[in-house]
Amino acid sequence: MQTIVRGKTKQVKITTDGPMTLIGEKINPTGRKKLAAALQEGNLEYVHELAKKQIEAGADLLDVNVGVPGLDDVTMLPKVVELLAAEYDIPLCIDTPNPKALEAALKVAPGKVLVNSVNGEEASLNAVLPLVKEHGAAVIGLVMDDNGISGDPEVRVKIAGKILERAAQLGIPADDVVIDVLVLTVGADSNAGLVTLQTIERVHQEFGVNINLGASNVSFGLPDRDTINMAFLSVAMTKGATCAITDAMKYTQGIRAVDLLLGRDAYAGRYIKYFRTHQPAEAKG
Repeated sequence: MQTIVRGKTKQVKITTDGPMTLIGEKINPTGRKKLAAALQEGNLEYVHELAKKQIEAGADLLDVNVGVPGLDDVTMLPKVVELLAAEYDIPLCIDTPNPKALEAALKVAPGKVLVNSVNGEEASLNAVLPLVKEHGAAVIGLVMDDNGISGDPEVRVKIAGKILERAAQLGIPADDVVIDVLVLTVGADSNAGLVTLQTIERVHQEFGVNINLGASNVSFGLPDRDTINMAFLSVAMTKGATCAITDAMKYTQGIRAVDLLLGRDAYAGRYIKYFRTHQPAEAKG
């Protein structure tokens, strides 16, 4: 199955039988004081810098979130979307819990965006899915509902089915819905990673849709987070995960390696090309 998103002209295919798609996570002020301050000041040069670095590092899409307390996101989110669209031809993942901000951003975004996100709560389904349909977008569906986030993979799978069904009722096809199986920290619950991996397998088997991960959540609060994150991504890819909102500057090379090992990189072409263009200068000499 393919989920197709576009910038002004560039098209990206999130696919269940191809290489992993990377959604750059850095344009999100959560836990990033410098970005939060820049957004509050209306200084978007740092946003431009983060976008450039992520694209150069291999991001296929850019997640765009301006969620700073007290900030007028209905004004700021479309402003950032317009900035990025003017500078870079890359599909955007518009990330906001505010339907009004989402609508404002969708009106100015070129191409076909990925909306982040809808979930199984009735309020979310009723507010977000009509906007997705109206603007011809694709959407990430989080497997949580009015009862919160379940620790039972089967409950998460049922919520995935509910989101897909409600989307279909509005004429949104399954290939435009990317299910996010939810990643919680293993530092708080040692079974959290296993539950997510089991959910990936079940969603993949039952629906065959594309599956997203907010990958960095798994290691929160633990030492050497990069090792845990990359290990988790590697295992998740073998279970059926097809895209991840993550740090492209740290994990693209490792993800290229996993794609190669899974037979998704003919003659190691993508791996070698990435290595040649991103290896440290001292290694090239």
